Amino acid sequence: MSVSIRNLEINSRGKVVGFGTGAKTYRDKLLAMGLTKGAEFTVTRVAPLGDPVEINLRGFNLTLRKAEAEMLLVERS
Repeated sequence: MSVSIRNLEINSRGKVVGFGTGAKTYRDKLLAMGLTKGAEFTVTRVAPLGDPVEINLRGFNLTLRKAEAEMLLVERS
């Protein structure tokens, strides 16, 4: 079942299962940052209001804004 990355708690692990509908520009940007289908990550930080979210992906930390995070379809792993 897909959830928003913003619904995951700190230290939760997830896996990218797809991308939501929206601007192709955001999708291309996410792909360029390594957020490809099947990529596993860990949520490392969440700002008090939920924006931005920091994840650890492929050995580096990546911070996503709300609009970018909402484009991702993830599942808990």
